[in-house]
Amino acid sequence: MNSVFLREIKLFLAGLIGMSLVGCASVAMPPPSATPSTLEKLRIANLAPSNVGKFGIAPDRNPEMDSSLGGLRGSSLQGSNGSFSQHLRGVVVAELKAAGLYDESSNILIGAQLTDSQVDAAIGTGTAKLAANFTVDKADKRVFEKTLSVDSRWKSSFVGAIAIPEAINRYSELYRALAAKLFDDEDFREALAR
Repeated sequence: MNSVFLREIKLFLAGLIGMSLVGCASVAMPPPSATPSTLEKLRIANLAPSNVGKFGIAPDRNPEMDSSLGGLRGSSLQGSNGSFSQHLRGVVVAELKAAGLYDESSNILIGAQLTDSQVDAAIGTGTAKLAANFTVDKADKRVFEKTLSVDSRWKSSFVGAIAIPEAINRYSELYRALAAKLFDDEDFREALAR
């Protein structure tokens, strides 16, 4: 038999074994942490220290969106803080704390409601999207409200043992990307300006 053909059969069999091993895996997202590039931007932005308030799911969305995620070929993913909205809150807090801009006694309160959360580890092209409606209240007065979203597309393997971890990583990175997009937003910066 042709050695290339044998190699392909071996890879296919290894992939089937790998898919069976991760087909029903349940994975928790890594704990939120600050991103060096966002940290640097926050430190030079001249923003007032802020508190972080309620993060949840948008009222017009299915509440299950906050705790379950399809598109992972039978595997499941959980937010590190019990829900995806709380994971986003944790990311925002981690970024603010690292920059020295988190103050629990501040009258500036950042909040958010998840409006979209999806991942698809499809064969060929994987996709993920995350969106939230962010708010900033200053002394109980709304000074900022905007829906922001981020997405990702990548080449996705036929082999689940490769495709599923890649999809989880890509989806998880969207949380830091969404927080970075919030902190880069000119209207947000204006609302938090010193």
